[in-house]
Amino acid sequence: MATRTKDYYEILGVGEKAGADQIKKAYRKLAKQHHPDTHPDDPGAAERFKEISEAYRVLSDDEQRKKYDQMRRFGGLGGFGFGAPGGPRPGARPGAFRFEDLGDTGGLGDLFSSIFDFGRRAARKPERESRGQNVEYLVEVPFRMAARGGKVNVTVPIVESCATCEGEGVAPGGHLRDCPECRGTGRVTFGQGTFSVQRPCPNCLARGRIPDPPCPTCAGRGEVRSRRKISVTVPEGVETGSKVRIPGQGERGPSGGKAGDLIIKFHVKDDPFFEREGLNVICEVPLNVAQAMLGSRIRVRTVDNKKIVLRIPPGTQGGTTFRIRGHGIEKGGVRGDQLVKVRIEAPSTLSEKGRRAAEELAEVEGLRY
Repeated sequence: MATRTKDYYEILGVGEKAGADQIKKAYRKLAKQHHPDTHPDDPGAAERFKEISEAYRVLSDDEQRKKYDQMRRFGGLGGFGFGAPGGPRPGARPGAFRFEDLGDTGGLGDLFSSIFDFGRRAARKPERESRGQNVEYLVEVPFRMAARGGKVNVTVPIVESCATCEGEGVAPGGHLRDCPECRGTGRVTFGQGTFSVQRPCPNCLARGRIPDPPCPTCAGRGEVRSRRKISVTVPEGVETGSKVRIPGQGERGPSGGKAGDLIIKFHVKDDPFFEREGLNVICEVPLNVAQAMLGSRIRVRTVDNKKIVLRIPPGTQGGTTFRIRGHGIEKGGVRGDQLVKVRIEAPSTLSEKGRRAAEELAEVEGLRY
């Protein structure tokens, strides 16, 4: 049979919109009426007085009242002293509230847990069953490697099992004993009145057991920080911000739990010659005046470190862009092009003979200077 819920408004005999003065007035009247000193022969007076005081303590505090109202609105819940839907859990103290009592119905347990700043960790399994943390590491790669792919060796700071104690945290010849704080459960209960919540034990880090004596190498933690060398495959066409996940290369799980993953985040270095625009690669090459006027053939380097002969037609203007198809970046079966932009460079000085030739050209072509 379901436990009766407590409604603090009903206990004080006030409405949900009652002001602070009205709540205080109702409390004083009821406290005087039900004080145990005025009812020495009534064994239930102390319990009624306790409920009245508890209701006033919550409703007279703006922050606590706001949280209580939020909880009360969900599914007709009556307050901190309600039990689980369908009845209290086995072994639960009557009227005591636990986030676990909410179960997983609609995620209310997680919602109420976040309201009271206890976070999701309050409803997790003990950390001994947890998976290790993922590790994210930033890797810088050259532009051309990012375009064509390759491999890069990185040294990642990581948490490893202590070799001295093999991850147990116990000094050689020692043993593990139950944690005195949580009595081996890995969790401790905090409570006030009818409100209680479980959290991981800080003394044993939710393991339930502590080393006696602790390992001198890892100070009883069972783990040490080290550096691991890993060869990372750089996917073809990778961009800054792209990530690659390497399973099982993250931090080890608590008490031998499954290791987390290593997440490699890439940053592509700038290149002095190439730029990227989608799947296309852009570069700029210089032409002298004669090449631009008369036409020429020039060699252009690609991201594959090849040299492609590019034909420059006569009369090419500065800023003209030529396209070399199929020499851009490939991704998802599609390959871009290389775009070559030309820049006309005039000589900064001329010989006397060259100056006369330029003046003659200007006169013949009707160019003003």
